Amino acid sequence: LSECTVYWKQFSIGMKMFHSIKSIILTLLTIQRSIACGRAEYRTGDECCPMCSPGNRVHKHCTEFTSTSCVPCTDSSFLDEPNGLTACILCTNCDPGFGLKVKRSCRPSLDTVCGTLEGFYCLDPTKDGCRAAQRHSSCLPGQYISHTGTISTDTVCSDCTGDTYSDGSLTSCQPHTQCDILKLQQIKPGTHRSDSECGPQTSPPIAIIYAVVGVGVVVVLVLAVIAVK
Repeated sequence: LSECTVYWKQFSIGMKMFHSIKSIILTLLTIQRSIACGRAEYRTGDECCPMCSPGNRVHKHCTEFTSTSCVPCTDSSFLDEPNGLTACILCTNCDPGFGLKVKRSCRPSLDTVCGTLEGFYCLDPTKDGCRAAQRHSSCLPGQYISHTGTISTDTVCSDCTGDTYSDGSLTSCQPHTQCDILKLQQIKPGTHRSDSECGPQTSPPIAIIYAVVGVGVVVVLVLAVIAVK
């Protein structure tokens, strides 16, 4: 082989090795960039920056020479975990219009916790509170409250039976008033929705009184005539 041919072969082998090494280096750089940051770090560009602590947000990202600059959350906002965020999250609003009240106020590191207003029960419970509530059901006349509503359950209503009644606000059906036992006259019979209505005993009609008196007079006169005979 000529000296030129040998040189060319050596050159080709060298270029192949160069491209192989270049590929390996690029692959290593790609892997290095794709490796996730540490648990207490977040990625911005090619940097893995230290996270801000709960209650704080990123003011300036870290650089090769400086660490992350953090500032506290303000204006009813919070962040409850270590983070690399540049803005805090607005605190939850406990809207009374949805049956909610503040159970625990918002802090820079903790969101507001809502509870239920009196007369409401929770529809969407959370670990410590509630996200949505609904007013307890009202029982109808003819029903009684068999289970009073709580902060987690609705009111349960049941129907009255027999000679009992409820206006819907009672926890048990009540027996109808017995007018005759009270020596009163029943004006209106009771239903499952309402009690009996009683009133004073009324005097006999005047015509009956006259008839009784008239019969009495006739009897007296007849007896008088018989006595005279």
